[in-house]
Amino acid sequence: MRPILLKGHERSITCVQYNREGDLIFTAAKDNIPTLWLAETGERLGTYEQHNGAVWHLDVSWDSKLLVSGSADMHAKVWVVETGEELTSFEHTGPVRSCQFDESGRRVVTMCDAFGGLDQNRPPLVRIYENEPMWGGNDASWRRMAEFKLPHPEAGEVKCQIVRWMPLGKAILCAFENGQIRVMDSLTFEELLCVEAHDSKITSVSWNPHMTFMLTTSTDHRAKMWDISDFSLVKTYISDRPLNAGVFSPTKEHVLVGGGQDAMSVTTTSGRAGKFECQFYHTVYEEEFGRVKGHFGPINALAIAPDGKSYCSGAEDGYARLHHFDAEYLNAPDPVPDDDPDEDLAAAAQTTAE
Repeated sequence: MRPILLKGHERSITCVQYNREGDLIFTAAKDNIPTLWLAETGERLGTYEQHNGAVWHLDVSWDSKLLVSGSADMHAKVWVVETGEELTSFEHTGPVRSCQFDESGRRVVTMCDAFGGLDQNRPPLVRIYENEPMWGGNDASWRRMAEFKLPHPEAGEVKCQIVRWMPLGKAILCAFENGQIRVMDSLTFEELLCVEAHDSKITSVSWNPHMTFMLTTSTDHRAKMWDISDFSLVKTYISDRPLNAGVFSPTKEHVLVGGGQDAMSVTTTSGRAGKFECQFYHTVYEEEFGRVKGHFGPINALAIAPDGKSYCSGAEDGYARLHHFDAEYLNAPDPVPDDDPDEDLAAAAQTTAE
C-alpha cells in the first residue's frame, strides 16, 4: 500500500475531508490556503485563497457545490467548489474553530473562540447561518439565524473544543476540553443532554455512514463509540498515545485512529518513538490489528473514502498522505475468534436432550 504524498501546504494540516462521492479531497492547514485534490491520483486541482490566518476547519456540502472554511482571521467563508469563487464571508468576534453544513446544505453552524479578556466583550460563540432560496436568496445570500454564547475560559469555565450538527440538524453537539459532551437544542440552545465522555480534551467527533453511532477521540489515549439514540457507551479502543482523529470504515467493521506525541516535543523525537502511525482496530472486538506508518509528526486529521477503498491522513509535518487499500485488505474476511469445540458439543447435547 504505497501512499501518495499530497504536497501543497507549508504548515501543519488541520483538517482532511472527502466529498460525498469520494472523488475529491479537501485539506486545510495553518498556511491559510484550503486546497482541493483529486482522490484517485492525488493531483492538486485548485486552492481557495482569501483567508489571512490559519484555517482550522472546513466542510463540503452534500452535493459538492459549496465549501465552508473557518479561520483564525475571525472569518468563516463560503466558496463555490468548482470555481474557487468566494460567495460570502461571515465575520466573527474570535478565531473560527468549527464550521459545518447540515444535511440540507442550507445551514451552517460555526464556533469561534473568545478573543481577549472578559472586558473585551468577545465571548466564545456558536452561530447558525441560513441560506434559503424560498425567501428570495441564492447561493450567495446568507443570513444569521441564531447566536448563542458558550462558557468563557477567562471566567474559569471550561473551553469548548468542537461544535457539530447532530443528525437531522435538530440539535448541536458541543465537545469540551474536560472531556464532556453536551447536546444542545438548535433553536433555543437549551441543554438536552450532558455526558462525561472522556478524562481529558476531546479532539475529534465523527459518525458512521448511517449516523447511528458516533466515534470520539481524546488525549486520554482512548477512542469511544457511542450509540446516538441514548448516548450509551458501546465500545472503547485503548491506544498507547494521545489521539487526535478517528473514523469508521464504511465497508468493514474497522475503526481508524491517529495521533502521537504532543507537537511541541516532536523535534526531539524519532518517528518510531513519537508513535505517529495510523492504527486499525476491529470495531466489535476492540483489538488493534494493524498500523500504517509514514508521518514525521502527530496525525491531526483522518478521512476515509465513502467506498472504503482509500483513506487520507494529515499531520503536523505538513503532509497529507493518500493511501489506496490493496486487494489483500479489501478482500480479506474479518477475523472471527475460533469457537470452543467443548462449548459447541455442550450446546448440541442440550438441544438433543430437549
